[in-house]
Parts: sequence; structure tokens; C-alpha cells
Amino acid sequence: MLAQIRSLYEDDTPAGHRFRYGLLIFDLATIAFVIVTTFFPRSRPEEAIDLVLGVVVLADFLARMAIERPFSKFVLRPASWIDLITVISFLAPIVGEGFGFLRILRTLRLLRTYQLLDRLRQDFPYFRHHEEVLLATINLTVFLFVMTGLIYTTQHGANPQIANYADALYFTVTTLTTTGFGDITLTGTGGRLLSVGVMIFGVTLFLRLAQVLFRPPKVNQPCPHCGLKLHDADAVHCKHCGATIYIETEGL
Repeated sequence: MLAQIRSLYEDDTPAGHRFRYGLLIFDLATIAFVIVTTFFPRSRPEEAIDLVLGVVVLADFLARMAIERPFSKFVLRPASWIDLITVISFLAPIVGEGFGFLRILRTLRLLRTYQLLDRLRQDFPYFRHHEEVLLATINLTVFLFVMTGLIYTTQHGANPQIANYADALYFTVTTLTTTGFGDITLTGTGGRLLSVGVMIFGVTLFLRLAQVLFRPPKVNQPCPHCGLKLHDADAVHCKHCGATIYIETEGL
């Protein structure tokens, strides 16, 4: 049984790839649910969906815990604690789904596993040709959603200016882009620290994305001799060591 579970999570098989794609879709659907429900009052159907999501996330958590060796590695991994907080958030009626947005960090980790990235390169030519831009965009988007979720969770109810997720997103974007209209401000020391975090780390990620977008396009083709990964699309020699490299094209 454990061997079958490990195969789904780790092996380079069609079933494993389908399973990890399914996890990716589930993560994105969970995040969308958490965001949408911030615009409506709590209801019985929403609590029922919370319970179902919590059970699925718990099953995923237990499965990964069972196949991890050594166990101490799993316990010390930040993603494991994030998933545990997510499970509690969905299953505890008092907590509600407030911290469910942290699931996006699990999504980022899933995207960065070798198996899924390699499969995305094979299945989607657009991803293969624009991988660096897409990953930089994903990093910025993840930061945006996590900070917005933290702002909403910590400020909702205590700050009348943060009534729903859209208000928190609006504040995050205006702070990230240094626009700073000033119509929404965060209260308390924690709110000010969140604002500082958005300004410091968010602007850094934003500049990273801009750098990737506006510099000349590169392709990911490791040099067999020195290991340099990024080369010009029409390169025939490595700029670092001069070795001949063979960049695959589609005849375009």
C-alpha cells in the first residue's frame, strides 16, 4: 500500500503525473473557494464544504507523512506545518477557513517538484519556452495571495476598512506598487509589520519579474561541460566554456 502511495507522489509514471496534476487542480480550487467565501456570510453549505476540504487535505497530509523517510525530515519541513495549519483551519468550526489560503504555499512546492516541472515542460510547449517568466510570475502571485490572506485574516473584524478579500488585495497591490493612496491602512503593530513585509519582499519579487520580462529571452539548456543553464535561443556554443551545445527546436 505504501509503495503505491509513494509511486503516486514521487514516481515518473502516467498515474503519478495524473495524480500530481489532480493535486494541483485541487489546491487551486481550494484557494479559489477560500477567496470567494470571504464575500459571503458563513452558511451551512460552506461549513460542509470546509469539512470535505479538510478531510481531503488531512488525507494528503497523512499520506505524505507515511511515505517520508526519515520522519524527522517531514516534521521539520515548513510545508508540513503549513498543511497542518490548513487542516485545522478547515476542520475547526471556531477557526473557520481563515488560514486556508496557506494552501497556495503547498501549490508552489508542488509546482517546484522535479516530476511536475518536467511533465509541464513535456506537455505544454508554451511553459517550456517561457518557464522562467512563468515561475517568476507564480512566485509574485503566491506572495500576493499569501500576504493578502494574512492581511484579511488578521485585520478582518478588527479593521473596518478590511471588509472582504478584495479590500485586502487592494491594499496589498497599492502597497506593492508603491502607489499608496492611503485610503486603507492597517491597524496595530502587526498590521504595520505586514505593510513593511509587503513593501520589502513584494517590491523585490516585482523587480525580479520585470527583469525576466525585459531582458533578452533565454532557453534552459544546461551545458554538458560547465553546467551553465541559460543560453541564447540561437546559441551553438556555451558562453562560459565554449563547448558545443545542442538546443532542441521545433523547426520554427
